[in-house]
Amino acid sequence: MVQTDNRPRVAWIAGVGASAGLGAALGRRFAREGFTVALTGRTRERIEAVVDEIRRTGGDALALPGDVTSESEMAVIAAQIAQAGALEAAVFNAGNSSSARLLDLGAAQFESVWRAGTLGGLIFGKEAVRAMLAAAGGSLLFTGATASLRGRPPFAAFAASKAALRSLSQSFAREFGPQGVHVAHVIIDGGIDGERLRQAAPQRIEASGGDGLLQPDEIADAYWRLHQQPRSAWSQEIDLRPYNESF
Repeated sequence: MVQTDNRPRVAWIAGVGASAGLGAALGRRFAREGFTVALTGRTRERIEAVVDEIRRTGGDALALPGDVTSESEMAVIAAQIAQAGALEAAVFNAGNSSSARLLDLGAAQFESVWRAGTLGGLIFGKEAVRAMLAAAGGSLLFTGATASLRGRPPFAAFAASKAALRSLSQSFAREFGPQGVHVAHVIIDGGIDGERLRQAAPQRIEASGGDGLLQPDEIADAYWRLHQQPRSAWSQEIDLRPYNESF
């Protein structure tokens, strides 16, 4: 945790979609703490809806849509953020799951998942770290999944992408931790009670018993606590799961 300078504190969240999702919950959480939140995702309309929601509750938010796999687009967004304030927290929550049996998994599909989930993490992380090194440090947080630790069919592409992102987070942490940037990886080990799961598997929502799924706002609390950690006791990785999730 740092107080960078007298400019507004900014938290940049990449991977923001529906209001009932983790990216939006992270934006709301950091806005509640007085941050200007810069929200990045692929769909402008969805991002602007979350920005309006945050502003209606008294927070400050910016809609900065873009493709995390594009170096030029991320550089433009980083420059816009620098105009808004001092980047103190950045969360890479982007990525896309894709299912296919291995013999049916084409190179294009595999590469698409890797680009969004791993290459995007590299590009986003570099822009975030550049801003933090120019200030007094900050927090760079990556969203992982059960697939970060083990692969299983039919999610080989997703698992490969998430395992690589985990390794990337460790590399960022070892290089930039000594320079004041707290890098952490959060393994989300279970289903999130958000729009994606509600649409794809409503029966799982019903069977969860109310607290058998991860709640986006409660996950966001854990990210906030990571950002708050004193540098004498930083976590590089934590895992989150419902009480009844097997592991």
